Amino acid sequence: MTVLQTTPVTTRQAPTPADVCSAPPPRHPRPDGQDSYTISEVVAFTGLTAHTLRWYERIGLMSHIDRSHTGQRRYSNRDLDWLDLVGKLRLTGMPVADMVRYAELVREGDSTYGERYELLEATRRDVRARIAELQDTLAVLDRKIMFYSDATRVRAHEAERTA
Repeated sequence: MTVLQTTPVTTRQAPTPADVCSAPPPRHPRPDGQDSYTISEVVAFTGLTAHTLRWYERIGLMSHIDRSHTGQRRYSNRDLDWLDLVGKLRLTGMPVADMVRYAELVREGDSTYGERYELLEATRRDVRARIAELQDTLAVLDRKIMFYSDATRVRAHEAERTA
């Protein structure tokens, strides 16, 4: 017979610092010294599908991707870094049209810093609003969990007294 040992779960967590997301993103597991990747390698590194990578290129989210002499796409480390940023922007809920606009602004050069700043600032405001909503939702869940935890303990105590 296997005995499972459980430990109590606390519902309160220590507050996390506000700048947790400001750490640099983890690097893709790329081979050292390599700067040319096939689409299947990029799929393995990023978890994106080949269809998604081609679509990103078609809509202008990815800048021109180099091609081999046989016409196969060849992605660089810079492309992988860009895909990492795009992944973060997707997680923020930024609309694809805004991501494409951001990509266009980057390609236009340094003169677009102000517009890029405004676009990212608006996205940050949206993310903060969503985080606040999720924190409120989490507080409701925590209260419900505490209620049911207390109710379960009371019923267990009552059952012990009547037994």
